[in-house]
Amino acid sequence: MSRVEELAAALAGLRERIAAACAAAGRSPDEVSLLAVTKTFPASDVALLSDLGLTEFAENRDQEAGPKAAEFARLRPDAAATWHMVGHLQRNKARSVVRWADSVDSVDSPRLAAALAKAVAAARAGGARVDPLPVLLQASVDGDPARGGCPLPALSELADFVAGSGELVLRGVMAVAPREMPPASAFAALLTAVTRVRDDHPTAVELSAGMSGDLEDAIAHGSTCVRVGTALLGGRPLALP
Repeated sequence: MSRVEELAAALAGLRERIAAACAAAGRSPDEVSLLAVTKTFPASDVALLSDLGLTEFAENRDQEAGPKAAEFARLRPDAAATWHMVGHLQRNKARSVVRWADSVDSVDSPRLAAALAKAVAAARAGGARVDPLPVLLQASVDGDPARGGCPLPALSELADFVAGSGELVLRGVMAVAPREMPPASAFAALLTAVTRVRDDHPTAVELSAGMSGDLEDAIAHGSTCVRVGTALLGGRPLALP
């Protein structure tokens, strides 16, 4: 089986899972987008996924993502692609990230938000960007600082801070279910916090939750975007140096 056939089969299976989960939750599959997590996979795989109709791709390391986005643009110069930064982001990487990322989905502190806003302003002044940067807040369901993310009780305050920036656009919230919690419980707690954010910020419509192993639970609790790597691309190759 060729690589494109492998990816096509995996994509078809994923779409079936998403459709079944939406049916069980009384939702339309059109309400849930698929974000392909392409970290550690080559730009050639991204090109094949683009050929199969995907347009949303996620990376978690700036040093890998920038060159990959550029290579994809060379491989498929006419293809539409939106690149998401989903990994932990250090403030000193902000200037680099805003040059390739169409969205940063891992904003977990006012200090990071401020660094991104400053970087976006500089990029726009220099002609490297045109528009403000859409962002998602990364929520920590269990509040464990070792995993990153903004604790749920502080989420509304962070949302207010981001919404006050003229260079950032608050689009919603992203989270990962902690391994120690049943996914359904984690996503239920997340949805409660997200609802409060949405009440104050109507642009915060996105809830990025659910991955290869728990997307059904996430969709049952309102996820609008599932982030899938392994179930789409297969086991991870060795990380790039």
